[in-house]
Amino acid sequence: MLTPAAPPQPVPVYSGFDYVTVDAQRRRVYAAHGGSQRLLIVDADSGKIVGQVRVGQVRGVAFDPVTGHVFTGSGNNEVSEVDPVALKVVNHVDVGGSVDAIAYDPSNGRIYADEDDGARVWVVDAKTFKVVKTIAIPGHKPEYLAINPKTHEVYQNIDSDSEIAVIDPKTMEVSRTIKTPEVKHNHPLQYDAAYDQIVIAGGGVMSTYSPNGTKQGELAVGRFDQCDLDQTQHVLACAGDGGITRFRLQRGAAPQLIDKTAVDPGVHTTAIDPATHAVFVVWGDRDGKGDFVQKFTPSP
Repeated sequence: MLTPAAPPQPVPVYSGFDYVTVDAQRRRVYAAHGGSQRLLIVDADSGKIVGQVRVGQVRGVAFDPVTGHVFTGSGNNEVSEVDPVALKVVNHVDVGGSVDAIAYDPSNGRIYADEDDGARVWVVDAKTFKVVKTIAIPGHKPEYLAINPKTHEVYQNIDSDSEIAVIDPKTMEVSRTIKTPEVKHNHPLQYDAAYDQIVIAGGGVMSTYSPNGTKQGELAVGRFDQCDLDQTQHVLACAGDGGITRFRLQRGAAPQLIDKTAVDPGVHTTAIDPATHAVFVVWGDRDGKGDFVQKFTPSP
């Protein structure tokens, strides 16, 4: 089970949150604090706030494992690069549309940014910080996306059409789609590299698929906004239904429920520290008490 490592830490400026990620090497947690137009930086060990950087209406966050710089996508139509040590934006590019989730592939230096409630994915070169491709995707309202580190394919959830669009890294076009008819309004998506397995959820259903489109299993679950995967333990932490629900992925089968931890009705995004397996959640309290970040540690 999960236990609080410390009380919730209040975050200056009430506004609510979007995506969260953890740089385990540098011991930092990065959260999109959208309404405040800031990237929140938290110490992964103490759980305390390190600082905030103004980057616009930030939603998506990813980091470069080599430099430690953070990439953000915003509702201001921008993808930005943040130096989290200097606490400043060092690069930005206007992509021509509102950005939701982003992912970074360090092998080819590409940032993939999907369009909020739209039908495009932009590819930004992290070195030149220019848009090198605008990819048309089927349907509309893309949600989360993940990268296969072996093939470098991008798996993009499509909320409107109950499917996953697969982007070919060579052509930078959608090469195929994976139909997921039992999942409605696809939201969370994660890719387990060791199991070669995509896990998605939506509408009270969680399913696993192989990249070739073969369905591996299905499980009735709560309603989640986003999830994060600990690749080292194959543990999935999902935010929604007022807290954190954890699952263990199984090769070629449906996930298994581990436990549920109540936090706050405002929780809808989370991130796992792969080094310690701690889980971080952020939320804006629906009663107007403020915004918070909290660290939870798993029992041995």
